[in-house]
Amino acid sequence: MRHIRCLAAVLLAGFAFAAQAKMVHRPVEWTQGGTRFRSVLVYDDAGSAKRPGLVMVPNWFGINDEAIRKAEMIAGKDYVILLTDMYGADVRPQLDNDAQAQAAVKPLYADRALMRARINEALAQLKAQAKDAPIDTTRLAAIGFCFGGAAVLDLARSGADVAAVVSFHGDLSTDDASMAKHIKARVLAMNGADDTWTMKDAGKFMDEMRQSPADWQFVVLGHAVHCFTEEGENSPGCKYDAKVAARSYRLMHAWLDEAFAGRRD
Repeated sequence: MRHIRCLAAVLLAGFAFAAQAKMVHRPVEWTQGGTRFRSVLVYDDAGSAKRPGLVMVPNWFGINDEAIRKAEMIAGKDYVILLTDMYGADVRPQLDNDAQAQAAVKPLYADRALMRARINEALAQLKAQAKDAPIDTTRLAAIGFCFGGAAVLDLARSGADVAAVVSFHGDLSTDDASMAKHIKARVLAMNGADDTWTMKDAGKFMDEMRQSPADWQFVVLGHAVHCFTEEGENSPGCKYDAKVAARSYRLMHAWLDEAFAGRRD
């Protein structure tokens, strides 16, 4: 009997380890405009059921270990996420080096057409992964954080065929407000009430959305500043807020669930 109990314990431990070891990090590379990009596909492969695919653009530090951990947390068993390289494989700002991050985003803010081309290519690459990953290509969306929020909002403005985009403490500005007429996605933007970097454009953003055909929602989160989902950030204007982050993720899930309702392979 003791032998059986020991064997059962070993088997259970093995199953537990296997369950913990199922999160996939798969490199996804492509070349666009002479620049090579290296993104990461993140999902739990414990099950084979198809699930929605999300393009995820991290904050201006780009792809790093923290961004991958966040992608894992969001993906869970619910989504397949393409954590997207917007800079090129040779541009990797060091975490907390604002000067490097600013230099990386500057060309994209200066050329929003380039930003839109890159985020649309990322969407195409996500779709292409459906041959090897459990992605339901009828349920696609994009989420972004800080700079990433600007990128996914520009994806929507480009008229991309996605069910939804969700922006967390993202830049709300645009180079061409008239592009809002092309939006097909449901648009959710969430910004902190005390975010002095992004809220300056809130009025213009809402005016832009009013002129669009989009189903949109702009959520202002009280007492929050910039970076409210970015764990470890703790400066006066850029601070993680666990309560606000959890609330924003709940809003994201509800928004995506509603957008995906009725869309299945």
